Order: sequence, then structure tokens, then C-alpha cells
Amino acid sequence: VQLVESGGGLVQAGGSLRLSCAASGSTLSVNAMGWYRQPPGKQRELVAVIGTGGGSTTYADSVKGRFTISRDNAKNTIYLQMNSLKPEDTAVYLCFAATMNSLGTFHSWGQGTQVTVSA
Repeated sequence: VQLVESGGGLVQAGGSLRLSCAASGSTLSVNAMGWYRQPPGKQRELVAVIGTGGGSTTYADSVKGRFTISRDNAKNTIYLQMNSLKPEDTAVYLCFAATMNSLGTFHSWGQGTQVTVSA
């Protein structure tokens, strides 16, 4: 599975951005897609996940109520709508696609997109 992200940028605190992640290749094998982020000098953290079956969603506590993950199955694309952005949301955001089978869980990754929130 190949993933291409777009939509990052620079925004002031309180503003909004929408990230997109388009998947291609063996997309029928994907069980879930989502976003991680890696702030400068910190560990990578899971932001949001959406199932490709029933569409169930999971969010990090730090973004609940501010971020919304959604999908467009016809376009094999997921979106992350980020509202009320804070400086601590500054990070490289990485899209992933997870495929689970009898051998385990395998992740494909996008190239990452920078989100910078100024105070």
C-alpha cells in the first residue's frame, strides 16, 4: 500500500487545518488507517485511527473534541480535520495503513507532513 499525504502547513493557534492521506495499491487488504505524529525531540504518538470496515474511530485524549478523522472509501482517502489547534500540536504527522493477517500486523507509512502551530 502506498500513501500520499497533503494538507500540512503553518497556522496560528486556534486555527484549523485538514490533512489528507490517499492510499493506492493493495487497499482491499487494509483493516485500519490513521495518523501518528512526532513532535520535535519527542516520541511518536498515535493521534487517531479509523476502521475500514465499520468505520469505528479512536482518538488520543489530547485531541478528543478538536480533531475528527473520516474516510472516503470511493477515493481510498482518509482525512484529519484539526480544529482549535494549539502550539503543542506542532509535529510531523504521519499517515499509516494497517493490514492484519495470520502473520501479524503490518504498517505502511506516508512520507509525513509538517504541521506548525504558532502561538
